[in-house]
Amino acid sequence: MTRSPHRDRQAAPSAGPAADLLAVLAAALLVLAAVLVGRHLQDTYRNLFVHWPPIFADWDPHVGPGTPAALLVAVAVVAYGPNLAVRLPWRGLLGAAWGACLAWTWSLALVDGWQRGVAGRLTSPNEYLTVIGRWHDIPATLRDFTHHIVSGTPAPWPAHIAGHPPAATLTFVLLDRIGLHGGGWAGAWCITVGSTACVAVLVAVRALADERLARRAAPFLVMAPAAVWVGASADGYFAAVAAWTVALLALAVTGRSVAWAAGAGLLYGLTCYLSYGLTLFALIGAAVLVLGRRRVRARPVVLALLVAGAAVVPLVFTLAGFDWWQGYRLLVTRYYQGVGGTRPYGYWVWANLACTVVITGLATVAGLRRAGAVLVGHRRHRSAPVAETRLAFLVGAALLALLLADLSGMSKAETERIWLPFAMWLLPACAFLPRPRAWLTAQALLALLVNHLLFTGW
Repeated sequence: MTRSPHRDRQAAPSAGPAADLLAVLAAALLVLAAVLVGRHLQDTYRNLFVHWPPIFADWDPHVGPGTPAALLVAVAVVAYGPNLAVRLPWRGLLGAAWGACLAWTWSLALVDGWQRGVAGRLTSPNEYLTVIGRWHDIPATLRDFTHHIVSGTPAPWPAHIAGHPPAATLTFVLLDRIGLHGGGWAGAWCITVGSTACVAVLVAVRALADERLARRAAPFLVMAPAAVWVGASADGYFAAVAAWTVALLALAVTGRSVAWAAGAGLLYGLTCYLSYGLTLFALIGAAVLVLGRRRVRARPVVLALLVAGAAVVPLVFTLAGFDWWQGYRLLVTRYYQGVGGTRPYGYWVWANLACTVVITGLATVAGLRRAGAVLVGHRRHRSAPVAETRLAFLVGAALLALLLADLSGMSKAETERIWLPFAMWLLPACAFLPRPRAWLTAQALLALLVNHLLFTGW
């Protein structure tokens, strides 16, 4: 595949600034409508169970120890990010992107202070660290896991534990077992691992589209408003595992070694045992297989290795006594026993999309519009360049997965956190945008405003 990292031509021939602004205006109005309608529903009926709809947050204007660092990182990425993304060697760019993403995420988390922003995040009543003491016998707990999902059973699991397969909780149990005790280490794990998602997305975009588009996307992956929720939530960790699943599969269908497919399968199996909803990543994986179909046809062993790898984690958990399908069925019951059964689908089915605008930013909205223009142009006239079309197809698959999660009704509220894995794959659409510094400024301002005006607890 020919790559041209130093060419910086505009990607989407039919995409204009006026259309971008219209898309951004529509997205901003969607967010405003979600705020106003949500405020009315919450004040009148008390049926949303969020204090600042549609975001699960409280109005709390504040600054903190992370504020100066967040401002410094934002200015540095806006000022120097686009040029460095073009000039750095590829491996240097990956390291710089991860480092900048770490700095951005840590600084935003520390705006709320160490305890409230990092160490206390995973120790609240609904979170994973509250049940560490119940896992003294891991095999026995796995066999007994489904007996505590539904409300009314003896010692029901807290909401986040009941709402996920046991690999999520087991991660933090194992961290505790190796001596990394408490919320500080758990939060650091989520931020450190979660920040690698940007690297995984860059690797995949380079492999499936080209290096030039990956370089254009890099500053936007760093400066994503989603970093507000990556630091520090377990969903940031989930996002990274899912992202590396796609990245390894992309390498398998485009690179020299098909062995990457086994790693992709292994991580996909783990992804499914971290979150039930992330089984939808199969759609993004299918898009990767379509884009790499020539390689797959030439080397069918890619599919064999992918399936073999994907069977490992399910086999281990099944032999340990956990039934994934039973767990999911019981989760649905638990979901409708709680606030999920009260929150109105008619509001959240579109307000969730407003949450997505907040975590991906207005730049991503404009980028998605341009990606759509690329796909339409390719379908009608075969006029879009191949690399741009391939990237637009990948982003479109991620958007489809997100929309299916939305329509399922199992994601009502808190999607600014829960949908982080899908959001990471919408951000590369920003590679289609001209004038990256203006759009990066908008991304940074949105993240800073959200983090300083709201306390995004969960």
